[in-house]
Amino acid sequence: MKNHKKLIILTGPSGVGKGTVVKEILNNDRNIWLSISATTREPREGEKSGENYYFLNQEKFKEMIEKNLFLEWAQFAGNYYGTPFYSVNEKIKKGFTVLLEIEVEGAKQIKEKFPESLSIFLLPPNKEELERRIRNRATESEEAIKKRLLRANYEISVSNQFDYALINHNVDETAMRIIKLIKTTNYSQA
Repeated sequence: MKNHKKLIILTGPSGVGKGTVVKEILNNDRNIWLSISATTREPREGEKSGENYYFLNQEKFKEMIEKNLFLEWAQFAGNYYGTPFYSVNEKIKKGFTVLLEIEVEGAKQIKEKFPESLSIFLLPPNKEELERRIRNRATESEEAIKKRLLRANYEISVSNQFDYALINHNVDETAMRIIKLIKTTNYSQA
């Protein structure tokens, strides 16, 4: 894939506010396109396939892995997640900067394959706030919440492996900081 400087990786633990920050970024910069990931997890209320995620069964996901159709993929909290290669490449060819909102392992895979991509790790203000956000979703069992919190501790510990680590205190400010990083580091101009 050419123009991998047009790849922006946004990652961080579950519950840190990646989705909310991404919505604000997209509302403020029409040249940024959000890559749609595929997943085997069940849709949350209001989520639509092809809009929020491509919701796939495990058989179809594994078939795509075998055919090397993902830019990256990982298994997380009992489900698979991945970024379909084709759609990302098409948007870059059309001149868009592609924003990948992905989990940490996938972000590390992409950074290894495309070292010139810009990687940003979102941190919570503190661990208590992160737990509050995850619990307030009220979409998961206690066991799943505990897995996400345990995983978050590991993910936060590797935040120094990314180009930037930003604390998400305020969604608007965080989104503006990310847009400024994209523009000032010439990632969107490559």
